[in-house]
Formats: sequence, C-alpha cells, structure tokens
Amino acid sequence: MPQKDRIDAFGAAGLTVFAALLAFNQVVIAVGNEGLQPVFFAALRSIGGALCIFAWMKARGIAVEVAPGTWRAGLAMGACFAVEFICLFVALDLTTVTRTSIIFYSMPVWLALLGHVLIPGERITRVKGMGLALAFGGVVLAITRRDGAGGEASLIGDLCALVAALAWAGIALLAKASRLRTVRPEVQLLWQLAVSAPLLLLAAPFFGPFLRGPELIHWGALAFQIVVIVSAGFLFWLWLLSIYPAASVAAFSFLSPVFGVLLGWSLLGEQVGWEIIAALVLVAAGLILINRPARG
Repeated sequence: MPQKDRIDAFGAAGLTVFAALLAFNQVVIAVGNEGLQPVFFAALRSIGGALCIFAWMKARGIAVEVAPGTWRAGLAMGACFAVEFICLFVALDLTTVTRTSIIFYSMPVWLALLGHVLIPGERITRVKGMGLALAFGGVVLAITRRDGAGGEASLIGDLCALVAALAWAGIALLAKASRLRTVRPEVQLLWQLAVSAPLLLLAAPFFGPFLRGPELIHWGALAFQIVVIVSAGFLFWLWLLSIYPAASVAAFSFLSPVFGVLLGWSLLGEQVGWEIIAALVLVAAGLILINRPARG
C-alpha cells in the first residue's frame, strides 16, 4: 500500500480497533500478573512472540536476515521494547488499569515532539501543538491528582507507566527515522522480540519469584499476549505505521485510555473519580486537534 499523508477511513477503523485491543490487553496483563511475576511474564511473551513471528516469516517466505546497516537500530529497538514492557507490566502490578492507561498512552506527545525534529514532513503545527498541550495536561492531571482516584494509586507505578510511554515513542521513532524503515514490519517486530527476550530474562530475578501460584486463567492470559497482541496486533500496528504519518498513527492511542477506563470499571470494578474523567476529556480533545486536517 502506498504512503499516505493523512489517516483515511481504513486507517481510522484499524487504529480504533487496535486501540480497543490494547486497552483490553491491559486488563489481561493485570490478571496475568496475579499468577506470574510481571517481568518474567513479559519475558515469556517475548520468547513466544519471537517464535510465532519467525514461523510466520518462514511460512510466507520472508527472509530472516539482518539488512545492511540496521543492526544498531535493531538492538536499540529491542532494548526500548524491553524497557517499555518491564515498566508497563510493573505499572499494572502497582497501580490501576485506568491510571496506567491514561499515562502510558501519552506516547503520541513524546513521539510528536521527537518527530518534529527527526522525521521529515512531521512538524508540529499550531493546531497540533494545542492538541499535544491538552493531552499532556491530561497526563499531568492523572499523575498529580491522587485523591479520589479509586483503587490503588502508586506514584512509582505511574512513573513506570510514563517511562514505558517514552520507550514506546522510541520504538516508533526508530521504525520511522532509522534504517529500519527500509525493512518489513515482521523484521522490525522480530528485532524487538528477539533482543528483548534475553534482556527481560536477565532482569526478571530482580523482581521476585517467577511464579505466584498460576492457574489456567493466567496461562490463558500469556497465550493471548503471545498470539493476539504480540504476533498479530503489533505486526498490524507496525504495518499501519509504515503507511501513515507517525504522529497521526500514534495519536489514535489516545483512544485506548477511554476504552481502558471503561474496561477497568466494568471488568475489574475500579472506581473512576472526577480527575480521571477530566484527564480523559483533555486527551480526547488533544486527539481531535492532532488529527485535524491541515487547511489547503
């Protein structure tokens, strides 16, 4: 599919479905963390995902090789992936899905700021700047206002979610602005999974016992992560990122907090205070402004 300069109907539909899937995924992680230590959980997911992507590439006849000049960017992308999911899984172990969703999906703010400098053709206009400011304000509100948050509200968990967002922005930037932009999405994802797996395994012993009395539901959460999220979902997102502008693709992740709050409330019984509602309004307004078409 040729490159496009804005999100069309197909892209909007695909990104909306992906945002809902990611929001549900945070509930799955929170459930899985009850039976598996978070970082060990993430390591198993990377191992399983790498095997799935490798099998997919072999079945499709896609060459599994390191393209010239891409190994440094590949290692950096894999390291960012490891940091992202150490922090995200720990955040969901310490704080609520609703809070983590809003903070983690601030990623478009950081990607747009980096893209303004490093990605040609993705400069921040005045309108986009206003959208980023509103979204950033929503994140600040979510982190700083802790009274009436409902459930467990951990500052360390919130900060872990923020670091995870920064690492995710780094992955998207490498996919668009490094030599990895010349390789297929499958190769980019294999770099992330293959490099992150050993890093996560090395980090896991520092976070406590690997098992927390896992039951069938926890192994089911792991299988869902490997097959649906890592193997299919991330591959789809990288493919969309190769077609549409990075800032616009990333901006749709602001829908995930909306879905995340609803799912956290409906499935996990998390309370939603006025701070969370106000933060959601800010990031939703930011999404609209970031994706507003430029006038001719």
